[in-house]
Amino acid sequence: MPGVYLGTSDFAATVLGILAASEQKPDLVVTLPDRKRGRGRKEQPSPVAQRADELGIAVLKSGNVNEEEDRARILEAGGDWASICAFGQLIKEPLLTELPMLNVHPSLLPRWRGAAPVERAIMEGDRETGVCVMRLVAGLDSGPVALREKTPIGPDENFGDLSARLAEIGGRLLVEGLRAARSGEIDWVEQGEEGVTYAEKITGPDREIDPSNSAGSVHDQVRGLTPHIGAWLPLGEEERLGVRATTVLESGPGSGEFAELEGWPVLGCGDGAVRLDRVQPPGKKEMDGDAWFRGRGQDSVLGLDP
Repeated sequence: MPGVYLGTSDFAATVLGILAASEQKPDLVVTLPDRKRGRGRKEQPSPVAQRADELGIAVLKSGNVNEEEDRARILEAGGDWASICAFGQLIKEPLLTELPMLNVHPSLLPRWRGAAPVERAIMEGDRETGVCVMRLVAGLDSGPVALREKTPIGPDENFGDLSARLAEIGGRLLVEGLRAARSGEIDWVEQGEEGVTYAEKITGPDREIDPSNSAGSVHDQVRGLTPHIGAWLPLGEEERLGVRATTVLESGPGSGEFAELEGWPVLGCGDGAVRLDRVQPPGKKEMDGDAWFRGRGQDSVLGLDP
């Protein structure tokens, strides 16, 4: 059965793998052009392009799917329904009408429409999230929903763990949704506007840890940005300590101050404290917090005279 899949991210690559293992395997994968990545800043294909190559699926690397040449190729291979997940471009008219698309979105719509739904759900302390498969429309993640599935967010679960589980759910739901759409048996439920929230793209200020916030809030911030983006704690005027994992404590030192607990560094927050379980000092690899504490010098961290 012919079809097109549009996607770019690691999440979308996992969904593609599940789709390709089913009878809904696409004939063409569309993704963004290669871009410079990593320390060497060498041009590399997107995760979806790499996965499609492994699967032997033709790839179109498009800078703009709405331009005539790329649009024509998509329509030629598009079949009756296409699918899209974390693609990174806006689909505009006339393509939006010419080729109906099922969109995989990792949130319980209408909560967390937008660019960073998984991160924002964790950072806001949500206890559950999920995946929706909806009809792609011009409005931001506002189309009618065909399928949805909930999943809990563990109190210590980070983005990497949760995203992997959501991608597996998304792939399974997309296979089911395409099967229903292509057989004419799909049912739509309009979202409505009650409970709408927007998951804005993560920016620099989102990464900086503010110890005046509660310990729970700091813990959620670290979880939501680990391991792909990373939260950081300012140390002095210029130094930044990456924080990758924490444990919430009921009490500790004053906000922004450090204490020692059985060899581990504890950061005081506006309400409670957090133990720094995993950190990444500037220019170094990630390490346990107690190793950093010893190597940095406890007295130095605690603000004591050596």
